[in-house]
Amino acid sequence: MTISSATEMTLAEKSNQLPEETENVASAPVMNDQDDMEKGHDSSRRSSSSSSSSEDSDVALANNVEDPWAIVELVDDSEKWKDMTTKAKVLRVSINTAKIVTALGLLYFFICSLTLLSDAFRLISGKTAGEIFQQSELMQNPVVGLMIGILVTVLVQSSSTSTSIVVSMVASGIITVHMAIPIIMGANIGTSVTNTIVSFTQIANKNEFRRAFAGATVHDMFNWLAVIVLFTLEIVTNSIFGIGYLEWLTGEIVKGVNSTSGSGEVRLLNAIIDPFVDKIIQLDSKVLQGWAVNDPNYDNASLIKQCGENITEPVPCDGAFLFENTNMEDWAVGLILLFISLFMLCGCLVGLVKILNSMMKGHIANLIKRVINAKIPYVPWLTGYIAMGLGAVITFLVQSSSVFTSTLTPLVGIGVISIERVYPLTLGSNIGTTTTSLIAALAAPPEKLHDTLQISLVHLFFNITGILLYYPIPFMRFPIPMAKFLGNETAKYRWYAIFYLVGMFFVLPGVVLGLSIAGPIALLCVGVPILILLVFIAVIKILQRKKPSWLPRVMRDWKWLPLACRSLEPYDRQFAKCACCKKCRPAVEENGPSSAVSVEITVSSDSLTKDSS
Repeated sequence: MTISSATEMTLAEKSNQLPEETENVASAPVMNDQDDMEKGHDSSRRSSSSSSSSEDSDVALANNVEDPWAIVELVDDSEKWKDMTTKAKVLRVSINTAKIVTALGLLYFFICSLTLLSDAFRLISGKTAGEIFQQSELMQNPVVGLMIGILVTVLVQSSSTSTSIVVSMVASGIITVHMAIPIIMGANIGTSVTNTIVSFTQIANKNEFRRAFAGATVHDMFNWLAVIVLFTLEIVTNSIFGIGYLEWLTGEIVKGVNSTSGSGEVRLLNAIIDPFVDKIIQLDSKVLQGWAVNDPNYDNASLIKQCGENITEPVPCDGAFLFENTNMEDWAVGLILLFISLFMLCGCLVGLVKILNSMMKGHIANLIKRVINAKIPYVPWLTGYIAMGLGAVITFLVQSSSVFTSTLTPLVGIGVISIERVYPLTLGSNIGTTTTSLIAALAAPPEKLHDTLQISLVHLFFNITGILLYYPIPFMRFPIPMAKFLGNETAKYRWYAIFYLVGMFFVLPGVVLGLSIAGPIALLCVGVPILILLVFIAVIKILQRKKPSWLPRVMRDWKWLPLACRSLEPYDRQFAKCACCKKCRPAVEENGPSSAVSVEITVSSDSLTKDSS
């Protein structure tokens, strides 16, 4: 049987487009037109499924692929309990007990590694963190205060530390409450860097990394959105009324505060982890506060406890520790400690994820997941607020939002907790972490209690106002879709996660801080055009999705722009050449889309009959 010249030309064109598929043409099955169309749709679905490395969740859903954001349902293929022998039952119980003990041990050392990581950054930054806070003239500019809050919190890896320093500075009269408000806002952004770093431990698995990165950045997105609105509101109300919204609200609350000092400290978590951490490093917190208040007695002091040889007063050490009297500089000890803490963090988290994956099987695991992600019958809207309260209580007990949110991140990655449920838990964590600054405020001198309590309440009401903006109305929960977008992007382009981390927590604050120091004209000349461009892009994207008919035909999509301005694909091709980037890609991604696509070319039986001779 001979195929007509027209058919031969069509097949030749198709074979030129996909040279590796030419052999399929000869063996293509004969079918009618309707079957051809159905097979074409099935083939496109298989093609989309096989090349899912370059498809986001929306396209995956459109092609009937499993939703990557859905809670993972694992099937229990193990032997049923009633069918097991006594020896097998004892063995299973022993193995499960060992897994639980190991998981708790890894969780303990994971939390210890976060504390060591925080100590490492404090040692590396040294007096820099305190010296930044001393620049009271720069802090007259609220933008500078905001960026300083971000950078210092990233350096010390703890919003609790930075806000406590701010409270101490307010108590010492170095800065006013008005100057401290932007720093508190920046501290809220900087604290979310820890769980973003933790998400990188799941980078090897595409869907786990997608969920883990989104679960971590939902905290970032809330903090950034809250700061954008409330920072602007604070400046506008201060310009119009002479006092900002948060400053006025907290000032009214503390009007009747008596000048009595108190003190208190919740050390539930510290009492558990200090015995291990103190064997490695012990820091003198008074030195950091002394640097912040510019006390000359601490100019040449070391953050590492000197065990009775401190400049101002003897500091008893809690036993011998690894870096005691090493004669090394603080920054050198900090670098060594940074390596140790990162090694511990990654090792514990990888082991913890593997154990959780092995344990999260069967009816019990699915029951736990359903309970965590369930909604209260008849009043489902109340579930999120209960989760918020739970997050606040746990964070209050452990005195660290970073520890709580970093523990949630791998659970989101393996599919135990949904993004929608981790969002209120994170918001509650933001509330719980404010207790640290409240405790620090109560320990202030009686004459300064009013100001210290006011600035700590600023931290509390900043988070409460942000929650009122971005949670009660479901439409306003913008951090969830924004985090999912980032998760999809990082699933396709793993290197993008590193650029996001460095850009959002280091480059952007550093550049804005530099422009602010250069003067308001420099900041306006650079910032205003970028802001206008971002607003223009946001408006166009909304109109493209909701009302495309309102736009000129050319503006209904972004195809008129060069590919490098509307896609990360050109940059991905360059990064794909790096050996380190190739290791993060599955084999299908390395070979390119042509190897992942399997196209089935079919020929209609009618056309074959007519053209045959």
